[in-house]
Amino acid sequence: MAKPFNYGGQAVIEGVMMRGSKRMTVAVRQPDGEIHVHSEPLDPRIYSSFINKVPFLRGVTLLWDALGLGMRALMFSADVAMGEEDVEFKGPVAWGTVAVSLLMAVGIFFVVPLLIIGWVEQFMGEGIMSNVLEGIIRLAMFIGYVWLIGFMPDIRRVFGYHGAEHKAINSYEHGIPLIPSEMQKETIVHPRCGTAFLLIVMVISIFVFVLLGTPALWIRIISRILLIPVIAGIAYEFLKFSAAHMTNPIMKMLIAPGLWLQKLTTREPDESMLEVSAAALTRLLEEEHMIPAANTDTPLPEGMPAPADI
Repeated sequence: MAKPFNYGGQAVIEGVMMRGSKRMTVAVRQPDGEIHVHSEPLDPRIYSSFINKVPFLRGVTLLWDALGLGMRALMFSADVAMGEEDVEFKGPVAWGTVAVSLLMAVGIFFVVPLLIIGWVEQFMGEGIMSNVLEGIIRLAMFIGYVWLIGFMPDIRRVFGYHGAEHKAINSYEHGIPLIPSEMQKETIVHPRCGTAFLLIVMVISIFVFVLLGTPALWIRIISRILLIPVIAGIAYEFLKFSAAHMTNPIMKMLIAPGLWLQKLTTREPDESMLEVSAAALTRLLEEEHMIPAANTDTPLPEGMPAPADI
């Protein structure tokens, strides 16, 4: 039986967050070596409403919620990893952090390249090539940023958990048991990765902005900001389509750069990291009734895969 393709996740501090169709879980390694697992339902107003079925619009809403959920998971994991007591998975500060982070990202990767082009146009003139060059600069800045932060020891460890998250999802989708020794055989890349999504955003933005021509610089700056949700919506649909057709030879070529870029944001995880990712995904599958809960005789819903299939 084919596995559903609605599972995804994110690496956090000493842990992994997993998101399904109705619930999310986050597993974090505590200072004493134990694994702390938290779970909660997803917002049904987003994940179970008509919005989740509207092409292009769903990409924007799901991305915004995923950013907030991811930020809360990061804050929660940092507290657990530091041994804090009475840790709670909530806090409005997460949304403020998301907003500030987005503003910084937009400023660095969308506005700065345009300002550079505005200066370069004094010598080369305006035209389609200036838009293309802007996109190349943006892409180079993004890849350079990802490459540079990979040298930081703490980030390298997060990248290891990123690899563990991918191995867990790949194992589940390929029918491999969620056992570290078996999961280790899987690859650390995945076609639905957020890194691939960001690369798609960068590439699509080149084509979209070329269509706008070269109006006054201030108009171009505003257009870059306002069109980000549109580009994100297109990128989401492409990512969703490519994941459903990744055996197609042409699609394999199109998604190859995204898989390559993931080599910069993932590392081969050790067994302890795989244990954490397995704990997060196992709890999620149990709570979404894809497998029976541990130590129970609860039967699976009809048509669901047996534990041996996972």
